[in-house]
Amino acid sequence: MTLRILSGIQSSGKPHLGNYFGAMQQHVQLQDIEDADPFYFIADYHAMTTVQDPEKMREFSRDVALDYLASGLDPDKATFFRQSSIPEVTELAWMLCAVTGMGLLERAHSYKDKVAKGIKPSVGLFYYPVLMAADILIYKSHQVPVGQDQVQHIEMTQDMAEYFNNTYHTEVFVRPEARMGTAPKVLGTDGAKMSKSYGNTIDLSMTGKPLKKVVMSIKTDSKGVEEPKDPETCNVFALYRLLASESEQAELADRYRAGGMGYGDSKKLVLEKIEDYFQPYREKRAELLDNLDYVESVLTKGATRAREIATQTVDEAKKAAGLL
Repeated sequence: MTLRILSGIQSSGKPHLGNYFGAMQQHVQLQDIEDADPFYFIADYHAMTTVQDPEKMREFSRDVALDYLASGLDPDKATFFRQSSIPEVTELAWMLCAVTGMGLLERAHSYKDKVAKGIKPSVGLFYYPVLMAADILIYKSHQVPVGQDQVQHIEMTQDMAEYFNNTYHTEVFVRPEARMGTAPKVLGTDGAKMSKSYGNTIDLSMTGKPLKKVVMSIKTDSKGVEEPKDPETCNVFALYRLLASESEQAELADRYRAGGMGYGDSKKLVLEKIEDYFQPYREKRAELLDNLDYVESVLTKGATRAREIATQTVDEAKKAAGLL
C-alpha cells in the first residue's frame, strides 16, 4: 500500500531552526521511505491570519520554497506546492465545518495560546483547525508529521472525518494519524517553543553578526561562571543537542555539571555549530536564489498533481452530501 504523507509550513515569516528540526529535516528523510508518497505544501492560506502585507507574503512563500529545496527536498520524490494553488481545500473546509460543533474548536489549545500571546483572535485563527483538517483529508493522507503542539489538531481532524462519514453514511475520508519526529519541540531564544508568532526564532538564513546577536541573546538563568549548571534545563544546551554528536553533548554536559563554564562559552559553541551545520544548505540556497524560474516550476508541477487528487476527493464528498 502506498503511504500518503502530508505536512505543511506556514509562510508567516522566514523559516527557522524550529521549522527545520521540528519538521523539514523529517520531511526530507521521509521522501526516501519505500512506497511513501509525500505531499508538502507552503501554508499561505493559514499565514493570512498574521501576514497581511502582499509583498511580505510573496517573500515569505519564496523563502519557504527555497529553504525546503536547499534542505534536500527532491521534487521527483515529493509533491511540493502552494496551499493557495488548491482552491478546493477551502471548499472542503466549508463542508467540514457544516458538520463540526463549536465545542470542538473552542477546546483548541493552539488558539488559546496564541490569543494569550497577544495575537489578534480573528475568525480565521479560530477556524484554523478546520482548514488544517481539509488540508489533510483532501489528499486522503495516512500520516501527518507534526510537533507535539499540533497533535490535538490531528485528533480534531480525525473527529471531523468521522463526523462527515457518519453524517452522510460514507467512507470518503481516511483516518489520519500523527507521526512524531525525534525533535517534536524546539525551544526558542526565550525558552518557549520556537515560533514566528512569538518572535523568538533563529532563522535558517542567518549568518555572521546577525546570527551571533540572536544566539548570544538566548535566555538563561543567573548562575555565575563557577557554579554547576543543569544541562537538562538550559535553553542553550537544548539547541546544542540538536546540532552536536552524542559524545559532544556528553562532554558539554559534564562541563556544565562541573562548573567553571559560563553560558557565554556555551552560546559560542552553539554559534559555531549552526554556522558549520548549515553551510551546505546556504550554498545550495544561493544557487536556487539565482534560479527562481526553476523554483516556480517545481511548485507549479506539484500543484497540478495535488489539485487532481483534491478535485477527485471534493467530488466524492459532494456526491455523498447530495451536492452533485
